Amino acid sequence: MTASELRQKYLDFFKSKEHAIIPSASLIPENDPTALFTSAGMHPLVPYLMGEKHPAGQRLVNCQKCIRTTDIDEVGDAVHHTFLEMLGNWSLGDSASPDGIGPGGYFKREAIAWSWEFLTSPKWLGLEKEKIAVSVFAGDRDAPFDKEAYDIWQNEIGIAPERIAKLPKKDNWWGPAGETGPCGPDTEMFYWVGAEPTPKKFSPEDKRWVEIWNDVFMQFNKIKRGNTNAAHANENKEGKIYEPLKQKNVDTGMGLERVLAALNGLDDNYQTELFINLIREIERLSGKKYGESDEITRAMRIIVDHIKATTFIMGDEKGITPSNLDQGYIVRRLIRRAVRYGRQLGIKEESWTKKLVKIVAQDYQGAYLEVPKNIDFIIEQLKIEEIKFKGTLERGLKEIDKMFNNYQGNQKEFELKADNLFNLYQTHGFPIEMTFEEINKKRVQCGGLVLKKDVEDHFLNLFKDKLKKHQELSRTASAGKFKGGLADASEETKKLHTAAHLLLAALRQVLGSHVVQKGSNITPERLRFDFSHSEKMTEEQKQEVERLVNEVIVKDLPVHYEEMSLDEAKEKNAMGVFESKYGEKVKVYTVGEGNKVFSKEICGGPHVERTGALGQFKIKKEQSSSAGVRRIKAVLA
Repeated sequence: MTASELRQKYLDFFKSKEHAIIPSASLIPENDPTALFTSAGMHPLVPYLMGEKHPAGQRLVNCQKCIRTTDIDEVGDAVHHTFLEMLGNWSLGDSASPDGIGPGGYFKREAIAWSWEFLTSPKWLGLEKEKIAVSVFAGDRDAPFDKEAYDIWQNEIGIAPERIAKLPKKDNWWGPAGETGPCGPDTEMFYWVGAEPTPKKFSPEDKRWVEIWNDVFMQFNKIKRGNTNAAHANENKEGKIYEPLKQKNVDTGMGLERVLAALNGLDDNYQTELFINLIREIERLSGKKYGESDEITRAMRIIVDHIKATTFIMGDEKGITPSNLDQGYIVRRLIRRAVRYGRQLGIKEESWTKKLVKIVAQDYQGAYLEVPKNIDFIIEQLKIEEIKFKGTLERGLKEIDKMFNNYQGNQKEFELKADNLFNLYQTHGFPIEMTFEEINKKRVQCGGLVLKKDVEDHFLNLFKDKLKKHQELSRTASAGKFKGGLADASEETKKLHTAAHLLLAALRQVLGSHVVQKGSNITPERLRFDFSHSEKMTEEQKQEVERLVNEVIVKDLPVHYEEMSLDEAKEKNAMGVFESKYGEKVKVYTVGEGNKVFSKEICGGPHVERTGALGQFKIKKEQSSSAGVRRIKAVLA
């Protein structure tokens, strides 16, 4: 089965179960400061999981692009990826029975039964039932053992008890996407990919059991202490509370890459069509063969994974570029890590990464149009970053030379210090692995021996400890920026979200119709808004934008929405740069009415009902965000 066939089968199956097909959302979350990237299909749907009405209805299905930054260090094995596609379907409160498992409802019973049908029915995927095992949430102080899911698997589906694992929250709990929001227990499905006969007992530690699907039952809302007066709410040791959600939801996720491998009898995702063309190009560039050694195989996997992730992030409609902050930092790290492993494989060709980008665009051209559309931008940014990294490496090598030249003892026994490793990484961006390589070269040149593996490991652990402490300090210092988000739908975030609509309309009046939104980030304290514009705004332009916005606020205009098709929205000239995340029907929010319409924009909400509630709008800063993109930070007083 091909990737396109798998995507289509999944969509067709859930369409037959009365689900509306919606497109993938952007990889960059809209108005959520608690996460850098869209990491799951549920992420763009948080307002709807909290009770906002979705234009397409209560049952949805799609294939969502995701970036998992937590998996970057795991990449190199057969199943982990930074970029992945998540096939998912949702029930947004479409549960008719009070306990969630009775007839007529769409909750645990239906979700589990449909998962089993899609996986095992010859009409759909036709996987062998004997090779499937499952896990359920074992329960803890925050929430009880998921007996309902366990009983459905055993008594209704017929899974033997030894094939059902009861696992803790770290394994069988999903969400929230950010710091707070909808979450709940999940049940996961695993498929045996080993060459040996399938064992009778399911052992989650055995890597030959590969997770292929995850059904999340969103029964709870994780909130901060003091945000609820619910008597039954239970505060945990982190000061967080899990309260029952008013609206029960189902959120399922099937990793396309892993399932595609299983369907084709492979125990290595990198041997599927989604990676094999990239692997073959790396083999050509390096003169080495995939599988030749564990080290070579790992390096090739890291390169193709990181270049693919980079391609999709930079190819996103919001145009992320490499930098030292937020999403840009992740892009920079991915590019430099890929280039570093390319050097390890002996790739000499200049700007070789662009060849991989073109392959990614070709492999996904039928699924994601934004990649081929933005390929010139991606390649140009890669070229710029590779030149910068070359400078970084040169500076790092000079520092290593200094370390050796300043050492007064025997250079054959050069003393390695964790501080040196950390400073090279932190100050100069020099990869830790390359530091060891260069130090070993120096030692050999001086007639010494390379560092022993246990010595390298010792200093690597010291380095990681220092890095971890530094990251914790950084997180503490910037904790304020990870507050809020539209998941909590507070009144302040509603106001600032509405103000963002007014800001965009005002910018287009002052600067021109080329201005479109490139991203936004809202906390209860401030609005950050990125927009397409190549020049710094003058003081006069900023003052005029402020005047226009505040004029609309003083007029106390109504804010209302209509549901309509995307074509109708376009006919009415509604702004909507994030069209790709909407289905057939969209919400169009209008500020004003009759001949006094100031703004008309496709959006999911939430908003205030009248502009008079906003207060005084003030631009605090206007600066460059990336090439051709400016950033405004503003507040409401």
